[in-house]
Amino acid sequence: MTHVETSAEPTSPPSAPDPEPRRKNLYTASQWRLMWLRFRKHKLAMGGAIFLLLVYLVVAFAEFLAPFSPSAHNADYQHAPPQRVHLFEDTGDGTRFNPHVKGFDYEVDEDTWRRTFSTDETEIYPIRFFVRGHEYKLFGLVSTDIHLFGPVDPEAPMYLLGADRMGRDVLSRALYGTRISMSIGLIGVVLALVLGIILGGISGYFGGVIDSVIQRVIEFLRSIPEIPLWMALTAALPRSWSQVQIYFGITVILSIVGWTTLARVVRGRFFSLREEDFVTAAALDGVSKPRIIFRHMLPSFTSHIIAAVTLAIPAMILAETALSFLGLGLREPTVSWGVLLREAQNIPSIAQTPWVLIVPAFAVVSTVLALNFVGDGLRDAADPYNKR
Repeated sequence: MTHVETSAEPTSPPSAPDPEPRRKNLYTASQWRLMWLRFRKHKLAMGGAIFLLLVYLVVAFAEFLAPFSPSAHNADYQHAPPQRVHLFEDTGDGTRFNPHVKGFDYEVDEDTWRRTFSTDETEIYPIRFFVRGHEYKLFGLVSTDIHLFGPVDPEAPMYLLGADRMGRDVLSRALYGTRISMSIGLIGVVLALVLGIILGGISGYFGGVIDSVIQRVIEFLRSIPEIPLWMALTAALPRSWSQVQIYFGITVILSIVGWTTLARVVRGRFFSLREEDFVTAAALDGVSKPRIIFRHMLPSFTSHIIAAVTLAIPAMILAETALSFLGLGLREPTVSWGVLLREAQNIPSIAQTPWVLIVPAFAVVSTVLALNFVGDGLRDAADPYNKR
C-alpha cells in the first residue's frame, strides 16, 4: 500500500464581494424604491400602516369577524356590562380548558327602572372559533353562517364589550361600523383626488384667466365654514332617500368640499414644472397638452399626491362622524362610528353604559392617528434624497 503525500498549499483568503453590484442597485433605484427605503425607517408610520392593514381586513371580513348581526337585540340584556372570558372551567374533579362566559342576573330598581347586573356563576356558555351563527353573504356572494368566534349556542348572551340600550352587541356593531366609516373616507378621497388633479392641473398648466377663475372658486369654498356648509348640504338631501343613496350623497358632498386643498397642491407643483426642459421638449415634439399633463408632469410628483391623499382621509372620516353624530348624516339602521357615537345624546346611555361610547370613540381616534402617522411617513419619504 503506497502512501501519497500531498503538499498543502496555502489557500488565499476569500476575496471581498465586489461592491459594484450593490452600488449599481443603489444608483439605479427607482423613485418608489427610494421612497420605500425611507418610509420603512419611520417606525410610527410602519406601525400605523400595519394597524390600517388590520382595519381594512375588518372592512373586508366584517360579517365573518362579528359574532352577531348588528341589528340582533335582546330586551333582557339592555345596558348589559362587558363580560369576562374565562379560559378554564372548574368541574369539581379539577379544571379543564373550556373558554366560556358566564350568564347574567339582574334586578330592576322600581323607582328609576335601572337594571343592575350581576354574574350568574351557574350559567356557562362555551365559546369556540369557527362557530355557526346568523347567516350572511361573504363579499355579497357566498352564503354562509360560519363566524370567526362566538358562543356555541347562537342564542346565548355574549357581550364582550357590553350591550347598548336595545340589547345589541357593541363589538359586532363596531366591527360593522368600521366598513362604512372607512369606506366613505376612501371613496370620498378618491373623488376629491380626481377633482383636485383635473382642476388643479388645468389651473397650474394654463394659468391666466382659467387659473383666476378656478382659484376664485377655491377661495370661495374655503371661505365658508366647513361644518355649517356640510350641515346645509346634507340637510338638503331628501328624507325619502334610502340609506345607500344617503351614503353616496354624503360621499359626494364631502368630495365637493374636500378637493380644494389637493387642487392647491397640484397647482403649485404644475407651476414649478411647466418651465422644465422635459415639458418644453414634449411640447416642441407635438405632444398634446392633456398628454403632457397626465403622462409627463403628473407622474413626476405622484408620491407627493399619495402623501396628501393619505392625510386627507382622516378629515373625511371625521366629517362623516360629525355629520352622523349631529343626525344630519347616516341614520339607523345603517351602522357607522358616527351613528354609534349618537348614543352620547342619550343621557341614560352615558350613565349606564359608557363603554357604548368608548368603543367607537377609540376606533375613530386610533384610526385617525394611524392615518396621520402614515401620511407623515409618506410625506417625509416623498423626497428620498432629503437627508434630514
